[in-house]
Amino acid sequence: MLALHRQTRRIEARGLSPRFFVVLFFSTLSLLTQAAPGNSGPARSSSFSARLMNLEATAKETFRFTASLFNGQNRSAIYELQARTPAGWNSVFRVDGMQVTSFKLDSNKSQDVSIELTPSPSVKPGKYAIPVVALSDGSSLELNLEAVVKGSYTIELTTPNGLLSEEVTEGSRKPIYLSLKNEGSLPLDNLELAAQTPTNWNVSFEPAKIERLDPGSSINVVANLNVPDKTIAGDYLTKFTVKNNNATAESTHRLTVTTSWLAGWLGITVILLAVGMVYVLIRKYGRR
Repeated sequence: MLALHRQTRRIEARGLSPRFFVVLFFSTLSLLTQAAPGNSGPARSSSFSARLMNLEATAKETFRFTASLFNGQNRSAIYELQARTPAGWNSVFRVDGMQVTSFKLDSNKSQDVSIELTPSPSVKPGKYAIPVVALSDGSSLELNLEAVVKGSYTIELTTPNGLLSEEVTEGSRKPIYLSLKNEGSLPLDNLELAAQTPTNWNVSFEPAKIERLDPGSSINVVANLNVPDKTIAGDYLTKFTVKNNNATAESTHRLTVTTSWLAGWLGITVILLAVGMVYVLIRKYGRR
């Protein structure tokens, strides 16, 4: 005891008391306790979030959102997914690539959810707010998404009477009447026409280019088709195309080529002359 008392007095003489070591011990113990697993910070509450809340696309495209659902409860939970879409819209949820309507999520775990929203075929351009809800045991997590429909580009190419077959004469020029209609919800600018024809055939258009075609509007175009001389009679295909940077349409026509009446009469005349010459030769030399 005398030796311990002397040692303590020696420590005090150096300026470090036993109380200093006691305080140091409990401070170190507190720090180690806070750093232990399971005490990494305050508990998180359940959440439903998306990196991109607003997407823009045409009426014919699908809006694809990527969301993340976190279960902050102290137990696993089954979440049912619902989307409050406008009338005519379609919604699909995917987890790990599989289409689902609900799934189980363990405690303190996150899950990525793919949300696909397809507009109605008759949708008009505009901004649409679409709440998506994850329901679990009477509680709900809501995610407010926004789909901006910017319209669609659609062009139709046909004929005024709907017929896609014509009869043409070899060596002649045949007008083919085409009809262009803007079936989309956005205007179409700088529409150009082209044709894929049989060899040596050629086509010119009137007009050759349409500067602008508004939604719901239509315009008639004449395709002047030149069929070369001595084209063999039969059926031929010609494909007409109209396009710009946003839309394209095609129309295939069957063209039946016939010989001209002049060529027909010339052929008949040649045949008759040949028959007449044979007859004359038989009459002349047959008697000998």
